[in-house]
Amino acid sequence: MDAPVTGTPVTGAPEVPVCAACGTPAPAGARFCEACGADLPTGAAPSSTENAASAAAAGPALSAPTMPARTGMVPLLPGTLACAECGGEVDADGYCTQCGSKAPRPRDHMIEQPQPWVASVSDRGRRHHRNEDAAAIAADPEPGSWAALVVCDGVSSSESSDVASLAAVRAARGVLVRERGAGLASGSALAALAESRVRAAGKAAAAAVAATTEAHHGDSPPSCTFVAGVVDGDRLTVGNVGDSRAYWLPDAGEPAVLTVDDSWAAEQVADGVPRAEAEAGPHAHAITRWLGVDADDQVPTVTHHTLDGPGWLLLCSDGLWNYCSEAPATAAVVAEAVAASAGEPLAAADHLVRWANEQGGKDNITVALARISGPSARTHEGEPA
Repeated sequence: MDAPVTGTPVTGAPEVPVCAACGTPAPAGARFCEACGADLPTGAAPSSTENAASAAAAGPALSAPTMPARTGMVPLLPGTLACAECGGEVDADGYCTQCGSKAPRPRDHMIEQPQPWVASVSDRGRRHHRNEDAAAIAADPEPGSWAALVVCDGVSSSESSDVASLAAVRAARGVLVRERGAGLASGSALAALAESRVRAAGKAAAAAVAATTEAHHGDSPPSCTFVAGVVDGDRLTVGNVGDSRAYWLPDAGEPAVLTVDDSWAAEQVADGVPRAEAEAGPHAHAITRWLGVDADDQVPTVTHHTLDGPGWLLLCSDGLWNYCSEAPATAAVVAEAVAASAGEPLAAADHLVRWANEQGGKDNITVALARISGPSARTHEGEPA
């Protein structure tokens, strides 16, 4: 992610928290592991508000990001990792204590799949030294019933953008899970309710980015893009800030980009410049809106869509769409990935990431997919279709 165009420690945290997922020590007061993204123990008793939020979130499944075996890092003993080269112990700095090899960081390749019909993969790519993208998803068991997908792409020129993007996706997902349900709303009232929730998720994401900002960040505070999609039966609500995108790719019919980039290139396209030309320019990926304390407008642009048949919902960072920007091109690449993976969302998402890396992998790559099999048995919470 190119540059834009122009926290607070948790009380009660252990003195030196250690990530239970990958064994990496963390600074005192850290809220999540900067290596793999897993939540760190805080030692603080949850408040009544947090308890209520946890109870409300008990419906849809969430999954902690996991590290695939191909990174070569495997547990040795609790709190340690084994070197892929010689089997020795990897120290806290990420180097093997026996052969000195640098171990891959779990944050470099993260996956989530809370239900079989949704999945996300986030990868460092081939040219960046760290993964500044992040994704967070949640879903109900019934395919096509309810899901929330969030993708954020950290701005490479800003400080701690990898921390900011991960905090942002988790904060946004938390809001979307907690505030789901339609109650008695229907029609335009339901659309307004869905829009307010996506905007609340964006606000929470922006607050999470702000919480990662410290005085030493100076002129380059943490910042990231934002795109979220909420499937609720046959209704889809999408919100975005920046140039991470959402696509609807139906099995039959015309594929579509559901978002409009907040970028210099998008402004050129709006002025009549051919998309291919605008997106090949030297400032093509300079964004005009983003999440961060130096941003003027952080309110997501929200759109509503009807899912009237089977297809794929794709949310992605520009690390993927750099190579297949137009909707027909994206649809063709996704169709190839789906065919190669027998229609399994996680395998398809992983195929898309590998494909982007094969094209050059010049940026971090994040893909979130949801398989929509057709009109759901309900249109919103508790209401038959």
